[in-house]
Amino acid sequence: MDSIEAPDRYVSFKGIDCEGNSRRIIERLYMHIDDPAKTNAFWERFRTKLAVADDPLKRQADGLCLLCSNIYYLADLFEEHDDEEGLAMLRRLEDECC
Repeated sequence: MDSIEAPDRYVSFKGIDCEGNSRRIIERLYMHIDDPAKTNAFWERFRTKLAVADDPLKRQADGLCLLCSNIYYLADLFEEHDDEEGLAMLRRLEDECC
C-alpha cells in the first residue's frame, strides 16, 4: 500500500479496522497460549483480563487497550515461537491503532 493511501491514525481512524485487527491478534495469541507448553502465569492472567474485555462493567480495559499495553510481551511471544505472521499483524496494530 502506498504511504499516501495508507490510513493515518493521527488524522483519522476512518478506514482502520482496529477492532477487527485486535480480534485477529487475540485469536493468534490463543493459538499459542492454549498450548500448555507455551503458556505461563502472565498469559493465564492476561487470558482472565481478555475474558471480561467486552464487558464494560467488569473490564479494566478493552481488548485493544490490553493489546496496545502489552505490545512488547506479545512480540516476545510471537518471536519466541517464530510466528512471523503474528509479528506482522502486531506491527500493523501498533502502527495503526495504538
